[in-house]
Amino acid sequence: MFSKTCSSVLEAIGNTPMIELSRIAGELPGKIYAKAEFMNPTGSMKDRIALRMIEDAEREGKIQPGSIIVEETSGNTGIGLAMVCAIKGYKFIAVMSEGNSPERRQILQAMGARVELVPQVEGGKPGKVTGEDLALVEKRAEELTSELRAFWANQFHNPSNCQAHYDTTAQEIWEQMGGKIDYFLDVVGTSGTFTGIASALKDKDPKIQCWAVEPASASVLAGKPVTNPQHVLQGSSYAKVPALWNAHVCDGYISVTDGEAIRAARRLATEEGLFCGYTAGGNTSAAIRLAGWCDPGARIVTILCDSGMKYLSTDLYQVSE
Repeated sequence: MFSKTCSSVLEAIGNTPMIELSRIAGELPGKIYAKAEFMNPTGSMKDRIALRMIEDAEREGKIQPGSIIVEETSGNTGIGLAMVCAIKGYKFIAVMSEGNSPERRQILQAMGARVELVPQVEGGKPGKVTGEDLALVEKRAEELTSELRAFWANQFHNPSNCQAHYDTTAQEIWEQMGGKIDYFLDVVGTSGTFTGIASALKDKDPKIQCWAVEPASASVLAGKPVTNPQHVLQGSSYAKVPALWNAHVCDGYISVTDGEAIRAARRLATEEGLFCGYTAGGNTSAAIRLAGWCDPGARIVTILCDSGMKYLSTDLYQVSE
């Protein structure tokens, strides 16, 4: 993949493989292709935005040597920022809910980050972070930013989030697919990945259909009522429309249940040898459904968001013999 040595791990971000899920979708009319973003250095697509947000802030004079960086995170963006800050010499504080998997906080601490854990709201369930939980995390991030005069990366509102995927992920997808794409679909969290990629693909070919994937119990973007904000798709759908969302580049919505996401993630591991997390399972489940009713030969692209290594303490891979 690389023709030269890298001066730092930051040069290893991106250029992830595109893998056809030929075993999972072999008997279906459509073909599924998955962008293996879990093969980024820290195991998720968030490495891309972490680097872009920091480098844009440097160019704009918002951070200088010795600056403190703060971010509210479910884990993956924080881990990406911990990597970037380790290389660039910034102090980093990750503010996250106690409901996120413990592996994420362990990784953050191992990479030199300070982790501020925020208790969940009353009745909160580990592994199922809600919009109410996130509001408490955001409040603490704001407090720390003010107290420490720090730079808040603020992935939920930072346009660099979308731009990173517009400039890199989408361009790689277009090149890897030879411009032959019928559908793109992705779970929506901050909406940086979906909005950035969908916008770029639409600019290249307006006929490409871009579909948003949401938890069945919290399909806010599709205009459905929230029946249960506690779902397993960590880092996505906090039962509100994200600030970076652009409905103009969305052609449709697919909802998946917790069970469907879990089963698809396990199929990725056992049938395709791809060890990924819940959201990758959600994307794959939605892609399987779309591949079942689309035109024969239609090419569907989705994202394998992060590694399954961050979910070993959850029930995702607690499979009985």
